[in-house]
Amino acid sequence: MKRYRVKGVRIYENTLIRGFEHIVFGENIIIDSFVHIYAKKKITIGNYVSIGNFVFLSGGEEISIGDFSGLAQGSKIFASTDDFKNWGFGNPTIDEKYRNPTRKPVRIERFCVIGANSVTLPGVTIGEGATVGACSVVTRDLEPWGIYIGNRRIGERDRDGVLRNYEKFLSEQETQKREGRAFGLFRR
Repeated sequence: MKRYRVKGVRIYENTLIRGFEHIVFGENIIIDSFVHIYAKKKITIGNYVSIGNFVFLSGGEEISIGDFSGLAQGSKIFASTDDFKNWGFGNPTIDEKYRNPTRKPVRIERFCVIGANSVTLPGVTIGEGATVGACSVVTRDLEPWGIYIGNRRIGERDRDGVLRNYEKFLSEQETQKREGRAFGLFRR
């Protein structure tokens, strides 16, 4: 896309990025169509990250997405939200002193998969290798290498298999580099 040009990042049409200057991009990233990123604070997107269509990143606080992670279509990551329980009321049309917003960083570690139409709320860390099922609402930290529906752990991910495959990937990249062949999504 001509509007946003970042080396090693493929950004498709109809993507909206506000606060571009607050984003740190890795390499080999795909950001599909109709993604909306609102970066009021630093957002870090690691290497080999896929962000599916209609994803929304609301960065009222820092967000980090680790290497080899994927956000499936329609998922939402909120690093800030208004108070819907206590004394706060309203929306962005009124002063914050009446709204009582919550702002906390969100961290998605490497090898994570966030399912379609999932919502991750402020202050959550999704541990390395964790997967979140479609249509989940994540309100608390998730331990590494678990398979989750919402906050409930329903299984274990094959940590050893993923890491063996990762070592194979690194070895193949090194071989291609030594032989002068390009690797990754953006081969020359």
